[in-house]
This record gives sequence, C-alpha cells and structure tokens, in this order.
Amino acid sequence: METSDILKRVRQIEIKSKGLSNNIFAGEYHSAFKGRGMAFSEVREYHYGDDIRDIEWNVTARFNKPFIKVFEEERELTVMLMIDVSGSLNFGTSKQMKRDMVTEIAATLAFSAIQNNDKIGVIFFSDRIEKFIPPKKGRKHILFIIRELLNFEPQSNHTDINGAVEYLTQIIKRRCTAFLISDFIDCGDFSKTLMIANRKHDIVAIQVYDRRCAELPNIGLIKVRDAESGIEQIVDTSSVAVRNMHAKWWKRSTEKLRDIFNRCNVDSVSVRTDQDYVAALMSLFAKRN
Repeated sequence: METSDILKRVRQIEIKSKGLSNNIFAGEYHSAFKGRGMAFSEVREYHYGDDIRDIEWNVTARFNKPFIKVFEEERELTVMLMIDVSGSLNFGTSKQMKRDMVTEIAATLAFSAIQNNDKIGVIFFSDRIEKFIPPKKGRKHILFIIRELLNFEPQSNHTDINGAVEYLTQIIKRRCTAFLISDFIDCGDFSKTLMIANRKHDIVAIQVYDRRCAELPNIGLIKVRDAESGIEQIVDTSSVAVRNMHAKWWKRSTEKLRDIFNRCNVDSVSVRTDQDYVAALMSLFAKRN
C-alpha cells in the first residue's frame, strides 16, 4: 500500500472510529471498563476497625506492629490491544477481510480509551510476538497504532495464542484491560494460560470470522489453500457430506471456544465480517454493566 493510500485510509478509519467512540460508545465504554480494579497505594499502621484481610504481614513482622495495605480505585486504565496478524486473517468473502474488521474494531476501542484518558498499547502476534507498542496516551499515538494496523507485515503466518497471552502477563505488570482480537483458529491449547492471565488482568475476547468459515457454498470443485501452512487441496463443495462435515467442524470449534471462555471467566463476543460490529460491541459492553 502506497504512503498516500495509507494516510487516506488512516483518516477514514479515524473519522469513523472517533465518531463511534464519541457518539455511541462513550457512556457504555466508561461504565463497562472504568474503575473495575483497586491499585495498591501505600502501607500505614493498623487502626481499629480496619479490615484484617488488608494486613501487610511482611511489614508487620519487620516493625513488630500491625500495618495494612491501602488501596485506591484505579481511575485510569491501561488498555492493551492483542491483535492476531496471522495468515488466516487475510480472508473474506463478503464486505471486507477479517483483518480489515479487526483494524476497525481496534481503532474504535483505541479512540474510546483515549476519550476516557486511558493509556493504550498493542501486542501484534502470530506464532511469535511480532511487535509490542508500549501503552501511551494521545491522538498521535492512536494514529501511529492505526498506521501499524494497516501496514504491518508479520514475519510468520502461523498462530500461537498461548504465547501471546503469556507475553502479556510478563510485559504488563499492573492490572490492565486486554482486548484479545482474533479469529481463534489455533490448534494449540491456550485455556490454562488464559485462566491465569485473567486473574491478573481483565481479558475480553473478540472473535472475528467470515460466513464461509461456518458454511461452505455449493459451487462444485474448488481449490483451497491454508493461509497459515500453505497446503493446497481440491474440495468438492457440491458434496452434501463435505458441506455437513465442514459445518460440524465449525460447530465443534465454536462450542469448544465458548467453553474455554466460560471456564476462564472471560467476556467474549463473536462478529462476522458481513455484520455490524457496532452492535456486537454494544452487546459486549452491556454484558459487563
């Protein structure tokens, strides 16, 4: 993509995303994600009536008298966008590619975050950490993120969600809200890592998929290529058995994914590339209020 095209696309996304965050998501984002955590502030001597669960035992032992931990509500969030940039995102059969929808969703969340004076950072991942953008504030920072979303070329086409979630827990020390945006086409098991990470952070999963992931069209013989492995094969879509087998695979995959999110206590939403992601995000925010 030429530089002029990138700048034009950045501007288009800024206008759309900023409009959505200002006019539609302002109150919903604030109530769904603001002030959900308590940050450690200081220690002080224990006073009668203080909650004994807040006693800081290390300091108490050192000074031989009780001290407690003082917490304050976190008014300012750190928001992390965890963006899947693997090969399977470069697919779409109607309206737009999965990667394009991921970009728009990420930009909308980013503008919602800065409107609430939150810091925002990004982790681009495939089966490795492709790039880490540390959390910052401001419009210039958001526009830099959008440019990266539009123009980023990953080194790998494969996917490792487990590794990305592990990296989040290692690199971000204080509690954050992390939006994990992916198609979640990953053969690996990331449930244990996700459960551990969600105890430290507030993780929200957004699945982006294309309608042809769920159902094959009846159009005869087609050559298909796995976007991550590069393997090609001929598929007879006129076969009812083949179409049913594909539909069953998709059903099993979505049920397994839903089960993982439920067990890990992770809020989630799925949105199709030919559907309105605004409605999907609104339903996600409503879940959390």
